[in-house]
Amino acid sequence: MSDLVAITGLGVISAAGADVALSLRTLQTAARPALVPCPVADLPVPLPMFAVTGALPSVDRTFHLAMTAVRQALDDAGLNPMPPGFRLGVCLGTTVACQLNDVAFYADYRKTGNPALGTAERFAWGSLSERVSRAVRADGPVMTVVNACSSGTDAMGVAMSWLRAGLCDAVLAGGADELSAIPASGFFALSVTSPEPCRPFDRERQGLNLGEGAGVAVLERASSAVGRVRAVSLIAAGFGAASDGYHLTAPHPEGFGLELAVRAALKDAGIEAEAIDFVNAHGTATKENDRIEGSVLSRVFGPGVRAVSTKGYTGHTLGAAGGIEAVFTALALREGWISPSIGFATRDEAIPFAPLTEVTPVVRSHAISTSLAFGGNNAAFVIARPGGRR
Repeated sequence: MSDLVAITGLGVISAAGADVALSLRTLQTAARPALVPCPVADLPVPLPMFAVTGALPSVDRTFHLAMTAVRQALDDAGLNPMPPGFRLGVCLGTTVACQLNDVAFYADYRKTGNPALGTAERFAWGSLSERVSRAVRADGPVMTVVNACSSGTDAMGVAMSWLRAGLCDAVLAGGADELSAIPASGFFALSVTSPEPCRPFDRERQGLNLGEGAGVAVLERASSAVGRVRAVSLIAAGFGAASDGYHLTAPHPEGFGLELAVRAALKDAGIEAEAIDFVNAHGTATKENDRIEGSVLSRVFGPGVRAVSTKGYTGHTLGAAGGIEAVFTALALREGWISPSIGFATRDEAIPFAPLTEVTPVVRSHAISTSLAFGGNNAAFVIARPGGRR
């Protein structure tokens, strides 16, 4: 137990719910949140999106989304207040938070040549993890991962490496991103957005819907958790990452990078593919991603692989996706059931399996969450219930 990495706290906010309890209700009832007209100012394209509702500020929104999930995770882990001398690290992934801080600075600079102090301060706050670390008064290592749509999953891997190296007692790990004109314009230009609710792995899928949110887990050395008299019910068992460098935005046609990442995560966890109960797939509902990811998952886990995509509940939250989906995967193992993949109706013969469309019991002890990103980046994260059947 002493060298294991436990998951002792979970926090999440997305269109699926403002916290863990509300998200579980949405996932169990397969209730698709409402798409809203694009809430991003000055975006001249008609993109419906999955927005977080409520009273979150529009300024520094990614930080506030992150802090919502962080507070939940710390409370769940029993780390509020923090024990004296506790070494807490922060590793969060994002894609647009730093860009958003840059936008106001450069706009003011171009207009006046002498940017106001407020915009310069926002530029300096470009590191999401640094800002969160200061907000919670953490004194461990800090790193912001900006690696496109695998950022949140990559952050989990970095956190595991810190804990295995003994650099800290626990890490706030995950991702956060807000809706922004920058990725919205880019994805629209790539012709991969859908005018209707997304349909992961469905034959008639038209593309993705963008979303926003944050998913954060407290990853902690199991010996630390036991020392705090916390039950260890979930384990961060394995992580793998690989880049095939095939294309700036498209996945490799054979999914080589993804397969390498998945097999590396299984090896890191010390398990065979047969131990995996289900896959929380990246499943964006774009034509190429779903076809290629489906082929890889079938190749690794067999055509009977049990897989879902939760993007029908959240939209594609970019840098937050890996964090949110890791939390959803952990919750499925903890609660003992897998949420349905909504939006699927018609089997695509190019994909060797159909996703689960009903609430399904968990029967094995391990699950894996996958992330694919621009630049050929791929990551996979294995979560386990200790002592369960492999």
